[in-house]
Amino acid sequence: MRRPELIIFDYDGVIADSELLNNAAMAEVLTGIGLPTTTDQAIARYMGKRWLDCRPMVEEQLGRSCPDSVVVDWTRLCHERAENMLTPVQGLLDFVKGLAQPRCIASSSPPDWIELGLARFGLTDQMGPIFSAAVHVTRGKPHPDLFLHAAQAFDTDPASTVVVEDSPIGVRAGVAAGMMVIGLCAGGHIREGHAEQLSDAGAHRIAKSYREIANWID
Repeated sequence: MRRPELIIFDYDGVIADSELLNNAAMAEVLTGIGLPTTTDQAIARYMGKRWLDCRPMVEEQLGRSCPDSVVVDWTRLCHERAENMLTPVQGLLDFVKGLAQPRCIASSSPPDWIELGLARFGLTDQMGPIFSAAVHVTRGKPHPDLFLHAAQAFDTDPASTVVVEDSPIGVRAGVAAGMMVIGLCAGGHIREGHAEQLSDAGAHRIAKSYREIANWID
């Protein structure tokens, strides 16, 4: 791997080991409004997407409008449970300590959720700018817009940029942006077959740990 000029991190499942937390809360709230959903179903349907893009999917399955309370209740549950359940992805902290390249976060999650985790992990000043698909672009992943926005902010060639992603939809966005994409399978949500899903989405490399990524970059 050519030494990258910029590393772009997704957030949920890449920095925070939060995909199980998020999707369990999503499943609970959706079940509560009459759309029975398991955590694994929520992961398969909604992982990596903005709420703006999830809502039409929910409404199609419901056959009616989705109550505004869903996103409010989902956000509340995630923030409440973060106090006891939110941890960094294994190996992240050591990886960041040894990282020389400029870095940033480009995520579908809102900035306040990302900032909560960074503060909890002691990374507030360590991960660079936060770019959120909920704020900075019109089109979310799998469109490349958010990653291209991040690279432009650093005045960096996309071809010299590495993206670390855990979701197929995020991998597709990174590939569409013309970046080297590493599919990371280190979070608690990883199930059998997930690496194959990331490869099928176009990931150039699959890493089971941050140690593997560090070895490639060095």
